[in-house]
Amino acid sequence: MPEAAMQLNHITKIYNPGTVHETLLFRDFSLEVEKGSFVTVVGSNGSGKTSMLNILCGTIPVEDGTVCLGGREITRMKEFRRYARMGRVYQNPAMGTCASMTILENLAMADNKGRAYGLLPGTNKRRIGAYRDMLAPLGLGLEDKLGVQVGALSGGQRQTLALLMATMTPIDFLILDEHTAALDPKTAEIVMELTDRVVHEKHLTTLMVTHNLRHAVTYGDRLLMMHQGQVVLDKSGEEKEKLQVEDLLGLFNTISIECGN
Repeated sequence: MPEAAMQLNHITKIYNPGTVHETLLFRDFSLEVEKGSFVTVVGSNGSGKTSMLNILCGTIPVEDGTVCLGGREITRMKEFRRYARMGRVYQNPAMGTCASMTILENLAMADNKGRAYGLLPGTNKRRIGAYRDMLAPLGLGLEDKLGVQVGALSGGQRQTLALLMATMTPIDFLILDEHTAALDPKTAEIVMELTDRVVHEKHLTTLMVTHNLRHAVTYGDRLLMMHQGQVVLDKSGEEKEKLQVEDLLGLFNTISIECGN
């Protein structure tokens, strides 16, 4: 059987327990992602997409159930420890980079992930050539701006940098949290093409939440649709390849009607 890279087992998640605002999002929710799989996730607001990512990353706790990564239970592991073998790119380009530091300093910081800094210089001049070689194929001119503060970059440039930083060191799992939602269409396509290339070149197990149905259909080898804390559609392989945007829109409309909208 294929090896599982990630498992959510019988998860229960309640927001604001014991208050008038108590909301049960997940009840006995389970999901398994195979090693090397690129899974796209869609769903309406409040369906549980981002909460699922936050549970994986340890940003929010669960009331019941277990979280496993690479066969190891990490349910109570601290968030920062999970990131030793996990990369995450957020919807907001500002969250994956440090605005007051230069491109070079940001890359050096990501390059040193998981290692002690000590009293040595933060940047390794011997790695500058490698950084330029990494940035040049993007066609964004970043290889000539290593001394520029990241806060001066466009959203697309910054998000591209965040994606590279998240995957510079060896990781087991890549989480993409609507990472093209804040970008213009042209830049979003550039970032998605880079995403697809990085995922396949590095053989990364990837979970991508997106509101872009075309991206969800075009990229990845498995597609999930979530609604009210449940997976209502799960297609992979040939079934996923046959999916069209219209199929997803039809299911969205059906769900909306059933919910009285």
